[in-house]
Amino acid sequence: MLKSYRFSFEYESFATDMPQMTHIRRGIRFKAAYINGWIFLAKNLHFCTDPLLFEVARYKKFKKFLIFMAELKAIATQIRRDIVRMVHGANSGHPGGSLGCADFFTALYFRIMKHDPAFNMDAPNEDVFILSNGHISPVFYATLARSGYFDLKELSTFRKINSRLQGHPATHEHLPGIRIATGSLGQGMSVAIGAAISKKLNNDQSTVFSLHGDGELNEGQVWEAIMFAAHHKVDNLISTVDWNGQQIDGPTDRVMSLGNIRQKFDAFGWATLEMNGNDMDDVVASLEKAKSMTGQGKPVGIMMHTEMGKGVDFMEGSHEWHGIAPNDEQLAKALAQLPETLGDY
Repeated sequence: MLKSYRFSFEYESFATDMPQMTHIRRGIRFKAAYINGWIFLAKNLHFCTDPLLFEVARYKKFKKFLIFMAELKAIATQIRRDIVRMVHGANSGHPGGSLGCADFFTALYFRIMKHDPAFNMDAPNEDVFILSNGHISPVFYATLARSGYFDLKELSTFRKINSRLQGHPATHEHLPGIRIATGSLGQGMSVAIGAAISKKLNNDQSTVFSLHGDGELNEGQVWEAIMFAAHHKVDNLISTVDWNGQQIDGPTDRVMSLGNIRQKFDAFGWATLEMNGNDMDDVVASLEKAKSMTGQGKPVGIMMHTEMGKGVDFMEGSHEWHGIAPNDEQLAKALAQLPETLGDY
């Protein structure tokens, strides 16, 4: 069971390893004793001992709750649980890449991005996220629901007839949080660049984030877009590559070797980082570092090392779970490894 502290944030935050600190702000006094990690100057202090009572971060006019790493990890675990239940319920879908990217999505939507689940398609003064590898829609939908874009119960309609939660995200269904129909691989980078340039033209200082699969980089359009972004100094763009080494037909090195992806981005004129996409601390630190690198004349690329199927031992590291659903027995085994931290839909 998750035991953690949660503060409503309206002031600057900082990290500390100090054994004891007392903070006073507008008459609110509290002592943080022997807490390694994030301590916040806050107006209101909330203590949460039961994960089922923990209400995940809601972004209302960007007055957001910031949360501890332990809670981010708990959200990621629940999202992984949502993923396997959704794919099993539909008897189709893509669990492998979705599980591998759960930490990234959690960090992005619950810690890094400035966004509002009231959802304005134009996203004025908001950060924007573009999912290029749209087949990992289960992790995207679960994250959107858990962060307040639509009712959690709608996750049970994944891939069903007349559902807004199609196998690949589509704008036709008007699902809050979806800004582009994705599924035809290779197109998301171009769209993200267009959104980033639009923000520059509108004097909007927000950031555009995008995610791409490593197998997706077999598409030539991606490299045209990468070259374009560097040439035009699209420096409000942060694009992440899920470098898990797997694609639908097998290991990427066997299907079509990509070599060193980071060196390729470097050669095309991007500023680059690498991170462990299955280590929440590294994900948060790297995304924050990437944000600090924007506005310096270069687009930012993050090479994110993940393991396909992360969190479910019999799915980990195998391309076979790219696009198949677990049966009843496999679902039970998966859920036994993914504790219910926030409550199932």
